[in-house]
Amino acid sequence: MITPKPSPRAIVIEDDSSWQQILSEILSDSGLTVDVADNLEDALKLLKAEPHRLALVDLSLESTDHSNEDGLRALEAINRLDPGCESILLTGFATVELAVSVLTEYGAFSFLRKESFNRGQFRELISQALVSAPKSEIDTVETKPVEGKLSFSQNQPSVHNSPRVLVVEDDAGWRSILSELLTDAGLEIRVCGSYGDALGALRRETFSLAVVDLSLTADVVWDDSADSDSLEGYSLLANTHTAGIPTIVVSGVVGVDEIQRAYNEHSVFAYLEKQAFDRNNFRRLVREAIAAGSTLSELDQLTQREREVFDLLAKGMTNKEIAETLVITNNTVKRHLKAVFEKLDVHTRAAALSKARGG
Repeated sequence: MITPKPSPRAIVIEDDSSWQQILSEILSDSGLTVDVADNLEDALKLLKAEPHRLALVDLSLESTDHSNEDGLRALEAINRLDPGCESILLTGFATVELAVSVLTEYGAFSFLRKESFNRGQFRELISQALVSAPKSEIDTVETKPVEGKLSFSQNQPSVHNSPRVLVVEDDAGWRSILSELLTDAGLEIRVCGSYGDALGALRRETFSLAVVDLSLTADVVWDDSADSDSLEGYSLLANTHTAGIPTIVVSGVVGVDEIQRAYNEHSVFAYLEKQAFDRNNFRRLVREAIAAGSTLSELDQLTQREREVFDLLAKGMTNKEIAETLVITNNTVKRHLKAVFEKLDVHTRAAALSKARGG
């Protein structure tokens, strides 16, 4: 008699009972066994007791103290005690600086805002996180398609190597429109509704095109008096530009200064105003952008941080020296090098150096 394999475990580290229930329900529906901790001490006990495939962590684990950041201590503990566990930070205290720190220094898989939480999109993110699980564990997880959203198979790397497109849009209606047009064009798509989720995708995956909205906060109405520096989309444009990914902006931000900034500072391929959006024009620009991007070199496909790690590798630095120079952990260096090797289609440091020298 064959004993069934136990389901992979997930841990929810959250002090709010309502959020505990919401997250546990979605994880259970995805085939995961769920542990719950409402404080750092209990979380550490659970992390030591059982291995986990996924951790959902709130930044503040003390409802009366908004400055509490025990969630970051939990991320550190996950890296130390349960390195096979992917972590997602979910918080109501979101800033761009925090998102970058969580993704780079703490190695989180993604970063989500509670105020823009979407169940369907969250299920897709769980699917993405579990893709990196050992095959033996993934086989036990039944990922369920979400009606009206991308299915799990649409987010997996395509065996046909179709161009992959990153769509970054916080409005559900526009996500649906853009997803439909891109899917009909035979493209693989990865949909993100927030800055943190998109930045994580850019650091983990390779894309042939990005379609980005500049304003990623649904409850903020843009007007001419608003501060363009607060638009998170510009930070993403900087990342796609550095990675050499052709980018089309589709946005309700229509100020001349903002449009010129997108072209001049971030070299976007095209800027489309939502108020005058034309489907046929969008399809044409997508084809042209992907064709233009196909001429980029392999090194142009690296993210900004991957390129920094690669450049130091090319100087002959060890992993430890790279970590000290960039002020990141040794494990983070290894993760970036793994991504670099995959994108360059090499398996050794020597082969990577040969690519750097044009060999």
